[in-house]
Amino acid sequence: MVGKFRVIDTGIRTGRANIAFDQALIEARAADLVPDTIRFLRFRPAVLVGRHQILSHEIDLAHCRAEGIEVGRRITGGGALYLDEGQVGWELVFRRASLGLFDLEAAARRICQAAAAGLSRLGIDCAYRPRNDIEVDGRKLGGTGGFFDGDLLFYQGTVLIELDPARMLAALRLPAAKLAKRAIASVAERIVSLRELLGSAPEIAAVQAALLAGFADHLGLAPAWGAIDAAEEARARRLYEEEIGAEAFVTSLDAPTIRGSDASAVLTRPGGSVRVDLRGDAAGFITDVLITGDFLVTPPRVIRDLEAALRGSEAAAAGATIDRFFAAHTAHFLGLAPADLRAAVVAALSQSLKINRT
Repeated sequence: MVGKFRVIDTGIRTGRANIAFDQALIEARAADLVPDTIRFLRFRPAVLVGRHQILSHEIDLAHCRAEGIEVGRRITGGGALYLDEGQVGWELVFRRASLGLFDLEAAARRICQAAAAGLSRLGIDCAYRPRNDIEVDGRKLGGTGGFFDGDLLFYQGTVLIELDPARMLAALRLPAAKLAKRAIASVAERIVSLRELLGSAPEIAAVQAALLAGFADHLGLAPAWGAIDAAEEARARRLYEEEIGAEAFVTSLDAPTIRGSDASAVLTRPGGSVRVDLRGDAAGFITDVLITGDFLVTPPRVIRDLEAALRGSEAAAAGATIDRFFAAHTAHFLGLAPADLRAAVVAALSQSLKINRT
C-alpha cells in the first residue's frame, strides 16, 4: 500500500460552494494542513463551465435563471456539466510522489481505470475511454478532469446515479459536433445512469464503497474515513465569498470575448476543442488574443501566459512565438498538444484582413 488517504464526504452543496471547497482542499494540502484526501460530494442543481470556457456559449443562462439552476465556473478545464443530487462526485488531492504520477495523461488513465474497476463491482462492465470518460458499452457513466498544482495532483470525476436528460439538455448549449464525433443522434443515447443499468438506483454508500475499493486495489492506497477540518471549511467560505462565489469569477470569460475582434477560429480534435479570438493592427501586430475552449491543461495559468506572450507580437511570427513559448514553459495537455493551439492561432490569423497573415 502507498499509504493512507483520508476519506471525507462533504454532502450536498451548491456548485460554487463545492468548487470553493475544491480550492480550499488544494491549498490546505499544499500547506500540509491535511493529508492526501479522497472527497465525495454532491450538488444542488447547477451548471458548471470549464475553467477555459466562454460562459454564454455553453449555457442557456435565461433558462437557468428561470429554473433556479445555479451557474458556476470550475477550477478544472474541460466542458460544461449539468449536476444535481442524482450524481456522486469524487476527487483525489495528493502529492504526486504518493502514487508516482508525474504526467497528466498517465494520471488520468490510472485513476480512471481504478474508478472504472471499482464501479464494475456493482455488477456492470465499466471501462476508461480517453481522454477522460468512464463508460459502459460505449455510453458515458461519468466524466473526469484535473490538473497539477506544484507537486500536487487534483483529479475529480462524477458518477451518474440517475439523470433527467431533458433537464440537462435544456440547461446546456451542446454543439452538434460534440455528438457527431461518436455518430449518435442525441445526448440521451450517449449517457447512461446506474439506475438504467441496474434497474434501480443504488445507495450512495454502495457507490462510494465501490470507488474506494477500486482506488485501493488499483492505485495501492489505503482509504480511511476521517473528519473535515474546521480550517478547511473556514478557508472554503473565504474563497467562496472573495472569489469563487462571486459573479466576476463566473463571468470572467463571456461573450463578446474581444470587442471588435478581427477574427476567430475553432479547432476541434478528439481530445477537445480550442477557440481563438484575436485583434490586430494595420502594422501587423497582435493587439489582443483570447484562447478558450473545452480542453484540459496543467498548469491552467499557462493559457493566460501564452496570451500575454502573443500580445504585442508580430502576427507573421505567431507560430514561432508559440513554439518558443512552449519550449520555455512546461505544460501537460490531456488529448491535445501545443501544436493544436498553434494551429488554432494560425487559423484565426489567416481569416484576418486587418493584419498580416502567417
